[in-house]
Amino acid sequence: MKARLFLLLFALWLFSGQVAAQVFKGFVNAGLNMAQVDGDEVYGYKMPGLHFGPGVMLGVGKNFDISLEAAYTQRGANEKAQYFTISGNDTLTGAYRLRLDYFQIPLMLHYTDKDLFTAGIGFSYARLVRAEEFEHGKQTSTNAGNKVYSPHDYNILLDLKYRMVGSLRLTFRYEYSMAKIRTREFTSIGGSTPWTRQQYNNVVSLRLLYIFNEERAKQNKSAQTK
Repeated sequence: MKARLFLLLFALWLFSGQVAAQVFKGFVNAGLNMAQVDGDEVYGYKMPGLHFGPGVMLGVGKNFDISLEAAYTQRGANEKAQYFTISGNDTLTGAYRLRLDYFQIPLMLHYTDKDLFTAGIGFSYARLVRAEEFEHGKQTSTNAGNKVYSPHDYNILLDLKYRMVGSLRLTFRYEYSMAKIRTREFTSIGGSTPWTRQQYNNVVSLRLLYIFNEERAKQNKSAQTK
């Protein structure tokens, strides 16, 4: 709760000194995540998911902007069957599928170079709204409410935007959890000594972003510098 309050107050502080003199730019973005969960013994960005939502952006200097988004984003992990063996009444295949859906609020600082490339850094708070897990092809008891996975995820964000045409951008973003989303104990099929690992969301995404009110914001900024 404290972290979410800090995020909100920090955003308001950043925006407050600029509102009277600047023009807000709105935007929408949508695209594809490729996700994995570090620490789950499954490797590779194999879980596709959607990412979409609106946002608002405000210029804070000649080449800088800050942005605040509200997004629905899908994360998780995926592994196909790796083997086939019988253990008691269970069939084990090594197949694994995890879907974690979040409502996310990213806050970012952006720098634009020559009106073509924009680099950004920031952080976000995400609330888990849906969780579904399958092991060896069978669904587990995991859901968004039983706290197998933390209901909160705090991420560090890095992204790079490229102006395609007009107000349309192509965006590449990398996200990583700043705190663990789960601690889990693992055992091998042979029943050797168990081991424990902490888990973190690890996501790369490719999206299209369209900015509204961009020309008016440029004209306003130009008028202020004269």
